[in-house]
Amino acid sequence: MVGLTACGSEKSGDDKASDKASDKSGQSGMSPLAALKLASQQTDKKNSAKVEGTTKMGEQNSQMSGSMDWANGIRANMSITQSGGAVASSPIEGKPMDARYTPDAMYLNMGDEFAAQAGGGKHWVKYDYDVLAEKAGPSGAFLKDQMQNNNPSRSVELLLATGKVKSVGTEDVKGVKATHYTGTVNVSEIAKMQSKELSQSDLDALQKQLESSGMDTETIDLWVDDQNLLVKKREQAESNNGAYDSTVYYTDYGTSVTVEEPSSSDTVDFQDMLQQ
Repeated sequence: MVGLTACGSEKSGDDKASDKASDKSGQSGMSPLAALKLASQQTDKKNSAKVEGTTKMGEQNSQMSGSMDWANGIRANMSITQSGGAVASSPIEGKPMDARYTPDAMYLNMGDEFAAQAGGGKHWVKYDYDVLAEKAGPSGAFLKDQMQNNNPSRSVELLLATGKVKSVGTEDVKGVKATHYTGTVNVSEIAKMQSKELSQSDLDALQKQLESSGMDTETIDLWVDDQNLLVKKREQAESNNGAYDSTVYYTDYGTSVTVEEPSSSDTVDFQDMLQQ
């Protein structure tokens, strides 16, 4: 889910057109903070994009691709493939799974084997954000907030909130010329910077959980194209569970995204499974 918070500009073109647009880019001559503020505004306005990325957490790896819309809460269609770690040697390891995100819940298609053995003939598992917030306490409340509000511009805002960011030059991101920015965030402050809905008590409790995980800081790298749009994001940190490394690319801003909830006749609620 973290990865959902993956490269290209809004319009494709030849190298000459790209270089010409770059000359007019708002990034040139701007301070890193001013440039990222503009990138946050422009990225947020686009409302949707195609996404692809990879995440490594300790021994577990995941890949995702799809499209997301953040105009009114997060809506997304994704294909997710996981391997290693907790899913090693499980029926889902290495198998692409369809995931659908709505403003209220996430739905994950666990496949035929799950349906036959644990799903009561149903393929989809529904994870209701309100239930997660209730059952998992502060971390569940944080997850709910992120799944309902997290979009590409929030990553830029997080780095802006530190007040300490630097430009490290221009690089090619899958054929697109982009300016690379980097900064380090104190992990204990991430929840406070990113959350809109959490109470102070939840934030305090979550901060203790983050500190106990062994994560002290997180390095965030962002790449912004000549249209002032985020095209790549990388987050890295170390914890008691091993290294965390997530890279996400964003392309085709403004793409149309339609998300349909799976049929209720083919869906089991995660809470019901826990009770069973």
